[in-house]
Amino acid sequence: MPNGLSLSGKNVHVVGLGLSGVAAAELCLRLGARVVGVDRRPLSELGEAARSLNVPITSEGEAAGGLRAADLVVVSPGVESFPGLLAAEAAGVPVIGEIELASRLLNAPLCAIGGTNGKSTTTELVAAMLARDGRRVFCGGNLGTPLATAVGQPWDALVVEVSSFQLERAPSFRPRVSVLLNISDDHLDRHGSFESYAAAKGNAFVNQQPDDVAVALYGDANVERQVRRGAGQVRYFGAGGDYVVQELTVLERESGESFSLAGTELMARHNQLNAAAAIAAARALGATPQAVRGALVAYQLLPHRLAWVHTIHNVRFYNDSKATNVGAAVAAIESLVEPKLVLIAGGKGKAGSYEPLLRALEARGRALVLIGEAAPLIAEAAQGRVEVELAPDLDAAVERAYRKAQPEDAVLLAPACASFDMFKSYAERGERFVQAVQRLAAREEASGGGAPR
Repeated sequence: MPNGLSLSGKNVHVVGLGLSGVAAAELCLRLGARVVGVDRRPLSELGEAARSLNVPITSEGEAAGGLRAADLVVVSPGVESFPGLLAAEAAGVPVIGEIELASRLLNAPLCAIGGTNGKSTTTELVAAMLARDGRRVFCGGNLGTPLATAVGQPWDALVVEVSSFQLERAPSFRPRVSVLLNISDDHLDRHGSFESYAAAKGNAFVNQQPDDVAVALYGDANVERQVRRGAGQVRYFGAGGDYVVQELTVLERESGESFSLAGTELMARHNQLNAAAAIAAARALGATPQAVRGALVAYQLLPHRLAWVHTIHNVRFYNDSKATNVGAAVAAIESLVEPKLVLIAGGKGKAGSYEPLLRALEARGRALVLIGEAAPLIAEAAQGRVEVELAPDLDAAVERAYRKAQPEDAVLLAPACASFDMFKSYAERGERFVQAVQRLAAREEASGGGAPR
């Protein structure tokens, strides 16, 4: 339920003029607010959408006085705290995130999907299940389309991927259904500690009431602590839960309904759990079993998520560039059918431990090829545990990984790090990997080369 927000004639500062910030500014303008944009980048470096807002734009350093005098400050998720923002909060100015702003102005049921890994797949699945049931469904949030763009449209349901950054400033955010898939080390460079990161994830449950539903991974103590911060009815997925995977079938214990994953693109172990969570959420929102089954069969995996790229002399290459943290990389390793793999990892580290990754490689890794800023740190941690080689760029990494692989091995790009040291995004990194593999395949075909040695 929206708790309302009147912005007519109010002085609103929007901090961070990326995708979410522009959407928030446009919404505030539509509601009659006087908007000022704030960004650390000079005007010349802002996107066309930000430059076209027709509002005053100032820098973070120059904005302190205006922020303290504002009626409301809306912060984009990518913006870290800075002195002017902290001073505004200390002066009692409401400082909220874009997703909080939008949620106060929506009337349809909201489903929030959170977790360290699997959010995007689960979000798309829930939206597809509801759409097959004939609902007008908004699908977005951290997935791509800001929630603020949904305000004022006749939705039957809204399904949003929510990140820890988005939930930092969401004091009244109350989803009708809130999902927490898992929690593992991520973004510790921003949050400072695992506890702070987990608490941000858990903010999606705090305002839930007994007529709301919380969907949680069964048997995970960290997830349980966060879910129990609210009063929503808890429905579990996973072994021992209300929605359990048994031999590629998700069983809904209460009704006895079953949902087959056989023959779908969701057969990898981690996606079985994502599907179970999606089914729990969609069913909580009233989706029929027929709609759920239809969506499962039709679903196609998002790009850069454990996607097969090419096979060269019986070495299979997989692109999981979206594996931007250690937990996601471990899940990718454990989901491969190949008994051995060469992992390509590295990038901009997030201050977490690489120990779970190294344990997974000790079990199945033939070698580890590293790129990017974090390469020396990961190499040091891996010393004596798995063969390691550093590469200057992604093309060289693909070549070296192939040379270290043996027939029937996998070469897996699962970086366990952010992409921003070398690429604009995980998507660009994944595309560059695909291109590098294709070039290698063309060279091998042209040379008539044999299997890697």
